[in-house]
Amino acid sequence: MSSGVYRKFAWTGLVLAAILIVGAVGYWLIGGRQHSLLDVIYMTVITISTIGFAEIIDLSDNPAGRVFTIFIAVAGIGLMAYVVTNVTALIVEGELTESFRRMKMERMARNTKDHYIVCGMGAVGLHIVDELKATRRPYVIVEIDRDAIEKYQDAWRDGILVEGDATDNDTLLKAGVKKAKGVFAATGDDNQNLVISLTAKQLNPDVRMVTRSNDTKNDEKLQKSGADAVVSPGFIGGLRMASEMIRPAVVSFLDVMLRDKEKNLRIEEVPVPESFAARALSSLHLAQYPHLLLLAVKTKDGWIYHPPDTYTIGRGDILIFMATPEARDELERLIHVGR
Repeated sequence: MSSGVYRKFAWTGLVLAAILIVGAVGYWLIGGRQHSLLDVIYMTVITISTIGFAEIIDLSDNPAGRVFTIFIAVAGIGLMAYVVTNVTALIVEGELTESFRRMKMERMARNTKDHYIVCGMGAVGLHIVDELKATRRPYVIVEIDRDAIEKYQDAWRDGILVEGDATDNDTLLKAGVKKAKGVFAATGDDNQNLVISLTAKQLNPDVRMVTRSNDTKNDEKLQKSGADAVVSPGFIGGLRMASEMIRPAVVSFLDVMLRDKEKNLRIEEVPVPESFAARALSSLHLAQYPHLLLLAVKTKDGWIYHPPDTYTIGRGDILIFMATPEARDELERLIHVGR
């Protein structure tokens, strides 16, 4: 439940305690200080709950006692009506449902591994999630802005959402940062992105950190905070506009590739394990994958473009290829099985 709901019920409990104390003290005084603590509390409870049992303290000849009882009864009945109203609103408005949903999401996030955490769901974060979904990669969203959550909740229907401040250790731990493969700091505030980078790297030094930079003057600071890569939407937007002007066919090709929801072709990378070192590239039998095209191999010394089948795989090589998610998964399984 939200903190506002907790505050409501906390105040209700305090008011109820105050009524019980005032009622007990009042009836003790009215009864001539001759009744036990249990008796005066019992008298107060049957009054505010309107049970109507026989009076333990005789008020038949005590007008002041009856006036006091009216006061206690009205206060108690009003409080009970307030509690019933709020409980009803809590259920009707979905607070309980929302609370259960949050607990379910946090449990799912804790059980997720090798996933990507997306912090900040503005326009940039939404595109990141779309790409992760399209390429069938697990992800967890972290967002604190309730308006943003309500705005994009339909788009996140199948995703895991942790509501909270991404700069807070507990929130990132709930999102499974210790088992995550990467973290995106994609908020619109460079200071927040810097703190997210620091926090994520502190909790998991091995996690890959990609950080959004809204002002290029902050790029160096973001890199020093732990970001493995810093991306400026302004720079990318300018490069895209220039490309549209001078190489429109290339841009059109990339657009078709990215927007094709059936094949979902992407430029992917797969690190080759040491168990494949010293083998010929032909041992991977890449020809058996009709939706996979090897483009290059990244070696420790540089790049080899369109390598021949006779190329000998070296330690730490990374294959760069165009493939569908299915072909990528098949190749990764082959490499893992072959270890």
